Amino acid sequence: MTLTRSAPAPAAQHTAGTVAVAACAAALLALVNYTVPMVTLSQTAADLGSGPTGPAWMLNSISLGLSALLLVAGGLADDHGRRRAYVAGTWALAAGALLAALSMNTAMFVVARLVQGGASAAMLAGSLGMLGHAYPGGPDRVRVTGRYGAMLGLGIALGPLLSGSIAAAWSWRGVHVLIAVAGAVLAVAAGRVLPESRGDRRRPHDLPGAITLALGTAALLAGVTEGRLGWNRPVVYVSFAAALVLLAAFTLIENRRREPLVELGLLRRPLFLVATSGAFVTGIAVIGMMSYLPTVLQVTRSLTPLTSAVLFSLWSGMSFLASLLARHLRVHSGVRLALGLLLSAAGALLTLGVADAAPWTRVVAGLVVGGVGSGLINASLTHLAIESVPLARASMGSGANNTARYVGSSLGVAAMATTIGALGWRHGTDVTTVAYAVIAALAAALTLTAGRSRA
Repeated sequence: MTLTRSAPAPAAQHTAGTVAVAACAAALLALVNYTVPMVTLSQTAADLGSGPTGPAWMLNSISLGLSALLLVAGGLADDHGRRRAYVAGTWALAAGALLAALSMNTAMFVVARLVQGGASAAMLAGSLGMLGHAYPGGPDRVRVTGRYGAMLGLGIALGPLLSGSIAAAWSWRGVHVLIAVAGAVLAVAAGRVLPESRGDRRRPHDLPGAITLALGTAALLAGVTEGRLGWNRPVVYVSFAAALVLLAAFTLIENRRREPLVELGLLRRPLFLVATSGAFVTGIAVIGMMSYLPTVLQVTRSLTPLTSAVLFSLWSGMSFLASLLARHLRVHSGVRLALGLLLSAAGALLTLGVADAAPWTRVVAGLVVGGVGSGLINASLTHLAIESVPLARASMGSGANNTARYVGSSLGVAAMATTIGALGWRHGTDVTTVAYAVIAALAAALTLTAGRSRA
């Protein structure tokens, strides 16, 4: 494995600033797009005539596209140009948003979100790769990755608010039109002003690895999503069996290739293991829960989409602020990640009873505490994703980190939906909340243990 830096010399200060703005814009747009169906899921499903598993596919399809293609996108960005991947992804996101706005049935909407997932993969992998090249290390990297993480929180805050507001004034389709326009504008601007960067040398394409990873991940998430209607159905068994075979084949392929898509040896690095496992747990216990919470509030406490979006913005708004300020917490990113996970666990426990009669003051406190935790997590994972791999493979590190995050989020959404289906809205929400809090707290403890062993 080559440990040299990317070929171009470090960018000039003004060019690095342009890269930072473009990278933050990509994170903001990708997360706005990711979250827009959360508060209008019931309306969209009813309008498109969705069946029992339709809403779960509507939420999970973008995660499937993201997780299946993030590592592939990261490798392609490192080899063929991070700006190229960024611009192509942004155009594809705009096209997918337009397709979503024009959807006539659930299948069309799911395909549109799959396209947007793959497009977001290219945007996120390319943008973090460019940041890693423009900011080789030191305080400047900590500062800019904190801002990048803050844009993730701001995107999560703005997405539901925009979606709920536009749906109240017009239709759930309107926000997708807005995203299509914003994506086209960003793609044109990025193509004109961003510098290109790539790794020192072009690596051979790992086509077998890319195919087995993408299909294996898709099969896993298909099994989890379809399991919502019952885990004893043939489609669930077939999906999980296919996932097991394909992911095992992927592992064998990667271990035997001289130039693998994913260097599995990186898992022996404590920092890479902390970053990847932390992202996976964050997907399950934080994103998974918060993705489904607006639907819980609308069903159990009769909140409108806009009202639930405003309440949700307490969590995401605090996440934005905490990410911006995280650099002032003078501890290693691993310690900051553990603290964020602990605060997320505490915030989740404060929301117990949210589907029943929990006082709003306690629920609000839980969302605020959990939001601070989420912001610390976002800032830490962004920094760890770049720091845990060689500079020339920065996009691959981003891809691995985000793949773990979005696979986890799909599992988290599906597990919460399944538990609620089995136990009912009130009891099922509380059981899932406690489980996710325990998972986050255990991950925090393991992160600190790994940090001590690294030291």
